[in-house]
Amino acid sequence: MKLGLKLLQERSQVGSFWWPYISNLPEAYSVPIFFPGEDIKNLQYAPLLHQVNKRCRFLLEFEQLVKHVLSNVETSSSDHPFGGQAVDASSLGWAMSAVSSRAFRLHGGGSHGDIDIPMMLPLIDMCNHSFNPNARIVQEQGGNDDMLINVVAETAIEEDDPLVINYGCLNNDLFLLDYGFVVPSNPYDCIELRFDGALLDAASTAAGVSSPSFSSPAPWQKEILSQLKLDGEAPVLKVTIGGQEPVEGRLLAAVRVMLTSDREMVEKHDLSTLMSLSSDSDAPLGTATEVAALRTVLALCVIALGHFPTQMMEDESLLKKGVSSATSELAIQFRIQKKALIIDVMRDLTKRVQLLSSKSKDMASPPQG
Repeated sequence: MKLGLKLLQERSQVGSFWWPYISNLPEAYSVPIFFPGEDIKNLQYAPLLHQVNKRCRFLLEFEQLVKHVLSNVETSSSDHPFGGQAVDASSLGWAMSAVSSRAFRLHGGGSHGDIDIPMMLPLIDMCNHSFNPNARIVQEQGGNDDMLINVVAETAIEEDDPLVINYGCLNNDLFLLDYGFVVPSNPYDCIELRFDGALLDAASTAAGVSSPSFSSPAPWQKEILSQLKLDGEAPVLKVTIGGQEPVEGRLLAAVRVMLTSDREMVEKHDLSTLMSLSSDSDAPLGTATEVAALRTVLALCVIALGHFPTQMMEDESLLKKGVSSATSELAIQFRIQKKALIIDVMRDLTKRVQLLSSKSKDMASPPQG
């Protein structure tokens, strides 16, 4: 929030050098902390709702901290850092949103040493995002510790074409939280799940796997789960579906290991192999285990999809009819993209199961003639 507080301070100063820039910043931002309560609810995705609530709580707590620090400073005093203006959760939220949506993290020079520091770059911050950018930001160190920031073309740019840069390989949660937009068919978007034995037992049972034991792993299985940071001290239980791989490697390896009793077979492979979904016919622990593992993940997808109270067709229908506000539209677009992601993963995994099953039948069929 240091840069945000500096932004508020400059906004409050009469004759600030930065006023021409600040006066052109948006008066309001389309990020979820400013959504009406109903539209926050309409996001329908618990991990994002958690982040929105977390940011709102932070702003309310920070407001109290600022008020406490300024309690002994007269509003008319020249010592008041904000020119006597009140600093509340709303103004802090505006500043935080301005920084999150426009600041760049650049390599600090001079007295800043080798740390990355957020900086707001007037004009440059007007470049929109694209995963296929036609420009990039280049940082150079000039004389006397001066920092030079250039926008350099990556391709030939036609007249009147917008300059677009890559904001980062982010999922739609972060794009919406920090920038206030959603990227359709975002290749880096994903669904967050919690690695939970009871949930996986339920998914595996629903997938037709007999006697799953996710809730009671054998000691050797627990050891592998610990190596995957899914058990033991300080486990990282958040796993994902979607993104650059249909299934996060840690989740895939855990499901594979938990659905086999063949310890010797497992120990023939390193973790990277167990975590890999490199080809449609890849089955490091055998076809039967692989089919069971993929069906279990498919069932997890069905459960995740069922957590959304509306169906994708309903959402698309709402958008076609038109909604009352831009925030309502954003909320619906966000949840549509999450559901589309889950459906795409399900199609991918279903195809893999079908190929594996077909391959297994071919191998079991007696030769003709």
